[in-house]
Amino acid sequence: MDNTFVVNIIHRPEMVPEYAEKVTGQGKTEDIGRKALLTESLDIFKFQQDTAHKNNLKVTIQMTYASLFNDEAVQIAKEHHEKYGDEIALSLLGLPCKEFREKYKTKDFCIWMFSMEDKKNIVDDVFEKFYGRFGFYPESTGSYYMDAELTNYIKEKYPMVKCAIATCWEEGPKAYHTCNNSWYTLFDGGPWNPWIPSKQNTHAPAANEEEDSGIVAIPHLSRDLIACYDGNGSNFGTHPQNVLRGMIYDTKTWEYPYLYNLIDQYRHLEKYNNGYSYNMMFVGPGWLNKMGRWEAPYELLSKSYEDGMAYYGKLKKEGKLVDMTMSEFADYYRENKSYTEPECALWKDILYGSNKQLFWYCDPYMRACVNMDQGGAIVDLRPYAAKLKWEVGIGTKHVQDASYPFLIQEKYRAGYFTHYAGEGTIRSAKVCYNGEEVDLCLCRTHASFTQDGKTRILTLDPVDIEFYDLTVKLQTKIYFEEGTSNIKIERHILEMSNPDADVTINEYIVACYGTTEYPEDMTGITLSLNKDGNTKQISYEYKCREEYMIGANASAIIPAIETKVLLNTNAADAESYIKEGYAFSPMFTLGCQKKISDKEVFTTWLSLEKAN
Repeated sequence: MDNTFVVNIIHRPEMVPEYAEKVTGQGKTEDIGRKALLTESLDIFKFQQDTAHKNNLKVTIQMTYASLFNDEAVQIAKEHHEKYGDEIALSLLGLPCKEFREKYKTKDFCIWMFSMEDKKNIVDDVFEKFYGRFGFYPESTGSYYMDAELTNYIKEKYPMVKCAIATCWEEGPKAYHTCNNSWYTLFDGGPWNPWIPSKQNTHAPAANEEEDSGIVAIPHLSRDLIACYDGNGSNFGTHPQNVLRGMIYDTKTWEYPYLYNLIDQYRHLEKYNNGYSYNMMFVGPGWLNKMGRWEAPYELLSKSYEDGMAYYGKLKKEGKLVDMTMSEFADYYRENKSYTEPECALWKDILYGSNKQLFWYCDPYMRACVNMDQGGAIVDLRPYAAKLKWEVGIGTKHVQDASYPFLIQEKYRAGYFTHYAGEGTIRSAKVCYNGEEVDLCLCRTHASFTQDGKTRILTLDPVDIEFYDLTVKLQTKIYFEEGTSNIKIERHILEMSNPDADVTINEYIVACYGTTEYPEDMTGITLSLNKDGNTKQISYEYKCREEYMIGANASAIIPAIETKVLLNTNAADAESYIKEGYAFSPMFTLGCQKKISDKEVFTTWLSLEKAN
């Protein structure tokens, strides 16, 4: 792939847009068949379509169930397919309408939250209605989230489907809290860019053909990989609505350079992904309401949409962008990507003016985030190697929570900067000398990215660590080895103020499991040290116990998420250890420590496996 910036523009004629009935029907009893509502929705859809076509951009029209009952919406889709090459697809959003409510007797509208029986009935209803209107079945579909069981059913019943919008990046507790604890769409922990979901779990990419669900998945919106991780994703995306909702514009001039910077930062990701980058804009009509939204008048809403489309149009004219429909993109992705090829993003802050930099890595075995503001610590880690079967919806253990569980998550489990007691989840190292100790989490730095064959390498700028009578210049290198589920970390001592001194490097991972801020039951977890058949074990009982062994591998098995975590080193004289937490700090720690001198290197590997 050679510097290909692909954009998917997706519109949906959502006849009863979320929130819109509340606005157009202010002061009246609810009526989702209200004519004013349907007319306005259609006008907005036409405006969006015209704006894209004016800029010579192809659109994927995701018909909603409600729109399939509207002759004009169906006619527009047919005409624009003929005239502009737009793809006619089918959204599983936009279910609510009179016909749906009468048939299913519910106000639920999130397809993944229904019972499996209802999911199947709804899919059949919607797909057959689509076929009745167009004479063919769609090749693309989508929702905010599509669970694996739903995707598997669709693929089995409608094998022509090849592309789907399948998750919202980091739409979990952070988004929930900023919606007054009322937006029950919890699906943290997935990829931020297109991937091939596994049959077992939508969030976890397939490692091979056997695991392949048969579709290419794309995210619902391209989000800011720092601002959205730190805060509410709904405010930071390449959808103009997000930028206005986040108040990231000049209220006097109505300009929003952040929107273009965000699109450009996505373009920049080609540097880390063999010349390929991607962006998507998926827009329902609800936010372009004539009465305005988010303190923004309609004039600003419509201007932001026109400006966003004009920017994509300009990039296309300059040969810097390829616009594809969803099904075209699915073909392109399969031709150009292998299962094990990771998605990488070295992302810098473009919103707050800080120097913060994160590195995101995603492949079939893990999703990891490295934070250069914390010395290259791993601050988010999802064990995709487990390919955890996580059924979701009514009748399952997880009615709303579709998140992929974490081992490390600094926002929900404190990270390095904690209270007066206990520890947060993090993968870092401490440098120790004469009774003094410095955690690399306290050493801010920056990283550069290189690729050596199939290994992606992060080289961090050296940091100076000052002890009472010794200064150490240390450099960290992190290697992501494609296809292995390994993260290799090297600590290089580049220089010491006293070349004859030695320091102890203490490599550690503090972890737990969960999908929210609240602790899970840690009993059942087994911590082990193993060397040539010699084993020490701790069965987690919140008793604060520790074990040590020279030259051993440290591991933890977490049955609740079918995951094994290993921390090992090739240094025979290193001391490995395991630590059990306690009720106030329900974590576990794996570590290994070794003395090293000037110009020496200490190497460790963090690995993830499925534990049956």
